[in-house]
Amino acid sequence: MLHGELVELRSRIESDVAVLHAELYDDVETRMRGDTRPWVPLAADSPHSPFRIADARDDVAFFSVVERVSNELAGETLALLCRYGFEVRGLNRLQLETLSDDEPMIRTALSAGFTEEGRLRSSRSLGGSFADEVVFGLLASDRSPALVCSRGEGKDK
Repeated sequence: MLHGELVELRSRIESDVAVLHAELYDDVETRMRGDTRPWVPLAADSPHSPFRIADARDDVAFFSVVERVSNELAGETLALLCRYGFEVRGLNRLQLETLSDDEPMIRTALSAGFTEEGRLRSSRSLGGSFADEVVFGLLASDRSPALVCSRGEGKDK
């Protein structure tokens, strides 16, 4: 478990699946903003649910509904994920992707030391309109511990 001042991050557990499914999948507009795959009706216990407990992958994600998350919470969450990626997993590069209209996440990424690496124009369908996706990267060699970990100095357990 990763601990910050405001945030604790842990692996997903089975009881999380129904909540994540209801908040992030059943809400079609939220789903379109967070995933490029087409939305189809699925039960939370479906083997095709994107939130089911599956084999570990190299992807680490955090989901937020913009209106519900403060910049401080998002910043600390990103700082903890950077610590996890670089210090625990030993990764060389982290990538962050967000929609171009998600200004709070863009500011959070830049303040954490990420560099904007590109823009995928009109790459995301949002139910009748299209939006750009912005790609950010952070290399281990570019990392500034003061920037990346400033909000995530808590101890891992």
